[in-house]
Amino acid sequence: MTESCAIAHYLGSRDPESGLTVEPGEADYPAYLDFTYHADATLTFPQTVYMRFALFEADKGGGDAGHSYAKWVYKRLVKIEERLATRDYLCADRFTVADICVGYALILAGKVGLDEGVPDTLIAYRERLTARDAYKRAVSQEEAGLKAQQG
Repeated sequence: MTESCAIAHYLGSRDPESGLTVEPGEADYPAYLDFTYHADATLTFPQTVYMRFALFEADKGGGDAGHSYAKWVYKRLVKIEERLATRDYLCADRFTVADICVGYALILAGKVGLDEGVPDTLIAYRERLTARDAYKRAVSQEEAGLKAQQG
């Protein structure tokens, strides 16, 4: 497997008791699938185009295309913002893989300089997600792994 949201969905599905996935019999199952895959297909993909043209190849004259893709991302965040207007998490009133995937897209936006178009409510959502103990442990493990690789 190579697609990040599919990997997260697969891993969550291996332990249904974790509550990380929304199962087909649950009312939010369609929304769960939609938000999980909205993250990569609609939020993260245009960010990679933005990074290519506005950051990595800006000297080649593609900055306008890159900034157009940034606007694309901002418009696609409306769906997330509307959903979170009445809830803490995207689906099933709990933290799920959908939150992991959308959270990653929001984290990426912050890291590549796109926060100016991210609504404050979604920045607050991202901060809630990254304040979770499990997130902090994962980041700590990632940092330890990087240090070990560097010797």
